[in-house]
Amino acid sequence: MALVGEVLARVRAAGLADMPVVVGGIIPPADAEALRRAGVARVYTPKDFDLNAIIGDIVTIVAKSARAAA
Repeated sequence: MALVGEVLARVRAAGLADMPVVVGGIIPPADAEALRRAGVARVYTPKDFDLNAIIGDIVTIVAKSARAAA
């Protein structure tokens, strides 16, 4: 949580607030919700093991962010 908060703060400080941040790991559901509320685009946990689906999600997230920035 602390590390992601620092990353989000640095992303915003660099003027990159539209850049999506994606995180993963062993993250309790309550922490995952807090991360999403803080601005994380997507949280992956060990139950998310389908790499093709993950890559597809990331492509969608990046494309949506690029459209919003244009």
